[in-house]
Amino acid sequence: MGRAFLVVLDSVGIGGAPDADRFFNDGLPDTGANTVGHIAEACVAGRAETGRSGPLHLPNLDGLGLGAALKLASGVEVPGLGVQPTGLWGAATEISPGKDTPSGHWEIAGVPVPWDWTYFPDTQPSFPPDVTEALIEAGGAGGVLGNKHSSGTVILDELGAEHMATGKPIVYTSADSVLQIAAHEEAYGLDRLYEMCRAVAPLVHGMRVGRVIARPFLGTPETGFARTVNRKDFALAPPEPTLMDWAKAEGRPVHSVGKIDDIFAHRGMDDGIHGSDADLFEALLRWGKDAEDGSLTFANFVEFDSQYGHRRNVSGYASHLEWFDREMPRFLATLRPGDLAIFTADHGNDPTWSGTDHTRERVPVLGWGLGARPVGQVGFADIGASIAAHLGLNARGAGRSFL
Repeated sequence: MGRAFLVVLDSVGIGGAPDADRFFNDGLPDTGANTVGHIAEACVAGRAETGRSGPLHLPNLDGLGLGAALKLASGVEVPGLGVQPTGLWGAATEISPGKDTPSGHWEIAGVPVPWDWTYFPDTQPSFPPDVTEALIEAGGAGGVLGNKHSSGTVILDELGAEHMATGKPIVYTSADSVLQIAAHEEAYGLDRLYEMCRAVAPLVHGMRVGRVIARPFLGTPETGFARTVNRKDFALAPPEPTLMDWAKAEGRPVHSVGKIDDIFAHRGMDDGIHGSDADLFEALLRWGKDAEDGSLTFANFVEFDSQYGHRRNVSGYASHLEWFDREMPRFLATLRPGDLAIFTADHGNDPTWSGTDHTRERVPVLGWGLGARPVGQVGFADIGASIAAHLGLNARGAGRSFL
């Protein structure tokens, strides 16, 4: 029995979303946003030369069909991308009313979001009084800092020193349906931060806020502050069974790599591995070698999004894409006859775009294990349905298999 590997390159969108005009960054619509397309264009033009040089070099992703998927999604052709695909390839369009992590992942796993998420206003304070009171009580420091919209790195520069001096946790939000809490791993305590997030999560989940995210950091006012890999998401559970639940219902092993287990509220998972993207790739290699017949391994590589997309770092994003592409053959070499590996994304985060938030885009669907196979324009939920079909599962979600 073959295995399935579903790998999300977080925020690696390819433009072309038909409803991009309904989503905004810094007051401007996402119309025309294209993460891979604009990065590739910047590389060709010599505008992504920090730590790397020249056109975007992705021979393995492009060999599966990345360039072809880019052209299908948005009509964009870029020098260096667009070889004749040797893998399964297509472009997926999201229907959920959000461009955030839970929306994309839930829909990929067969459950489009059936409601509008709650977003906190871009005011100061951002959080209503009952949420603020709950944060102060759970934080145990007599108050909180921030209480506004902010970039996670900017707010550390702004309030990190005051946090160290007062012990008060930093609370903030963004254009996503999220409440984020930042605190120093050593001065405040990692477990204490997790407990604070866990305490307030039920309240905000009841408001249909998708996630409470613990954002631990280290450093000093003198040396500066930097977030660590010990982020933890406390997510609202999906409203219906997902691909992982379908697999567990039939006794199949399900392995989580990265923040997948957090996104799905740890439902339908046998285990979970967290760490840097480099750590996660080694974990993916281990499951490629060791995962059981009939199993599902679901992975997310977040640093495309967290380190480069939100920070609008074009060179860094290009370098990370090239890093992943260089590593890909190591993973593909672990796969067996009958396995299926699908590489996709959950939304866009165009580092050339206005603002600092995600961008509404189509995403690539690239597959290894079935030979050259164009699947055309599909839905996010069709990805989960296709994985289920490959594994012989009874799929009960919104999608239809393209296999």
